[in-house]
Amino acid sequence: MIYHKATTTSTNDDARHGDYEHFDTIWAEHQTVGRGQRGHTWHSAEGDNLTFSVVLTPTFLPAVEQFLLSEVVALALVATLEEYDIACRIKWTNDIYAGDRKIAGVLIEHSLAGDTLARTIVGIGLNVNQQHFPDDLPNPTSMAVERPATYDREEVLSRFLDNLKRLYTVLEAGNKESVEELYHTTMYHLGERHTYAYPTGELFEATIRGVRRSGELRLEHADGTVHEYAFKELEFVLPHRP
Repeated sequence: MIYHKATTTSTNDDARHGDYEHFDTIWAEHQTVGRGQRGHTWHSAEGDNLTFSVVLTPTFLPAVEQFLLSEVVALALVATLEEYDIACRIKWTNDIYAGDRKIAGVLIEHSLAGDTLARTIVGIGLNVNQQHFPDDLPNPTSMAVERPATYDREEVLSRFLDNLKRLYTVLEAGNKESVEELYHTTMYHLGERHTYAYPTGELFEATIRGVRRSGELRLEHADGTVHEYAFKELEFVLPHRP
């Protein structure tokens, strides 16, 4: 069921209410405190984009393998955008990039029951029809910028949910390796040398060699050694916005 609201604080906050069931979706035109990853605020022009949360109950998935769910969500976004002839890649952990510009972001919040997941809230911001963005955003884009048109947002949401259900079923059936393989082949800058920054601001260059099932990014450094990094232990250094 899709619940469409004019305004709310945050669709992820709304989704915490126990009345929402598996695959229920809360879509809001405006969020007063919409959140992104790393504590950032998610900016979205009201009426132009999609900001929504999906409730999942992936009780089959061990908590140590929770990143597989992030992979499924990101792959569903990529598959949806491909249906509109917009080629995208997944920037670890699960930002969606068209070229070097961010078209969608994901914020996933889990609740556990012992060693397994109990309830997951998948918050998504997808830029659809917005064409002008605040100057302080480093590299935004949208469907309308990448492939000029006015898109039916309800249709885009419906297609995404179809893709999410399809890939979720694959994961639920135990086909974890196929999900991982598809995620790896869709990664932004996989096998390419790129600049990264530690939390201290120190820069270094490395090559992505993959990601572990538990979510750590595997980077090969200039000396040939491979190191693994958890979320918030490094950041991509983005190209300068023209």
